[in-house]
Amino acid sequence: MRTLLDFEKPIAELENKLEDMKRLAAENNVDVGVAVQTLEDSIGQLRRETFQNLTRWQRVQLSRHPDRPYTLDYIERMCDQFIELHGDRTVADDEAIVGGLGELAGQTVLFIGQQKGRNTKQRQQRNFGMPNPEGYRKALRLMKLAEKFGKPIVTLIDTPGAFPGLEAEERGQGEAIARNLRDMFLLKVPVICIIIGEGASGGALGIAIGDRVLMLENTWYSVISPESCSTILWRSRDYKEQAAEALKLTANDMLGNGLVDGIVPEPLGGAHLDFEAIAQTVKETILSTLGELNQFSPEERINQRIEKFSRMGVVQE
Repeated sequence: MRTLLDFEKPIAELENKLEDMKRLAAENNVDVGVAVQTLEDSIGQLRRETFQNLTRWQRVQLSRHPDRPYTLDYIERMCDQFIELHGDRTVADDEAIVGGLGELAGQTVLFIGQQKGRNTKQRQQRNFGMPNPEGYRKALRLMKLAEKFGKPIVTLIDTPGAFPGLEAEERGQGEAIARNLRDMFLLKVPVICIIIGEGASGGALGIAIGDRVLMLENTWYSVISPESCSTILWRSRDYKEQAAEALKLTANDMLGNGLVDGIVPEPLGGAHLDFEAIAQTVKETILSTLGELNQFSPEERINQRIEKFSRMGVVQE
């Protein structure tokens, strides 16, 4: 059964009325073509008005939609073949991060991304998409492998943050993320980073240093989630909507502040409504971006990557 967010319910009510109308017309052999067309037009108009005027908090809700496609959903639909690679060769295989080699339109690409679960068992298995240090070390190991064989890297980012548990800190969570940041700047192969859901703090940034950083239309990217920001500022989670507005964390905000390089459009209503369409859009975006990046030498890409991130956060007093 489709999960509905609060602002989707008026649209769903009209859609249910439309289905009832069609069913009754079929049962009674009545022509209601004009009424059906009128109602379909009303639904289309309401959907456009709703999703063109979403608040920042509503976009955060969409990014977390339980029916939204996750990393493996994209890989499955984009790649002709995919071989998942496991383990950091030190501690364990963190299933919150998946990675492997995929065939994309005839070329081999290394895919890395956080993976969430669809049900309780999968969410526990994937640790709710919150990687441990070994997840980031696995990601870096695979990136070095891709660099060795001259294969481009695509990261798909969707995490509420790196796992904050004591055991993760004991195994060097901060060091693992910091090492990824440093080493990703120096990768000689093209690196494309795409935020497909939540992009929270260092958990996202640990695989988000790239030549091009892109965001899907209904995603967010910030140093802190609206709920955590609300808790710090107001000692309550009840002000998350105000926190989301203050954080300016949407794709349009990030692009306007020069923190990402582009926005990937989603189907009207969100990526969860059409997995095939959004996967095709992301695939085309990756291929066109790789075409651009392949025009530069490794040294040029590294220099541009460093310069791009060095320009962020500069202020004048």
